[in-house]
Amino acid sequence: MAVYNISSSSTASAERGKKIENETRYVIEDLDCSHYMKIFDAQKVPLRVKSAKNLLHSIERHFGTLAFCRRWLDDLGEQRHLMALKNLVDSDLIQPYPPLVDVKGCYTTQMEHTVLIKPTGREVVSRGEDY
Repeated sequence: MAVYNISSSSTASAERGKKIENETRYVIEDLDCSHYMKIFDAQKVPLRVKSAKNLLHSIERHFGTLAFCRRWLDDLGEQRHLMALKNLVDSDLIQPYPPLVDVKGCYTTQMEHTVLIKPTGREVVSRGEDY
């Protein structure tokens, strides 16, 4: 994890609609996308659509580069934001994160750990007896 960047180079991502291999299983993106994240190092792009500019400003103000879902935009009072959000995705400013499935109609989970970095070393603090 880099400073101010929740997802750093240690993450694996897939191009939209392509299969990715995770150990011995394949997962694919499926269904409508509801989760998004601002691309940390996105290039400045001149946005011509006013609603997209306003939505990007709201996303930067409330979420920064943290992931968010469309429902949270509704909760902030952002109405009719689907076309503006699509414009931001098409402009490579926002990354969509659609649900992953390995069997049609079933969801796949992604497990991550929280790591505490101390002067004496690192400690995985999210590891429990079940994982």
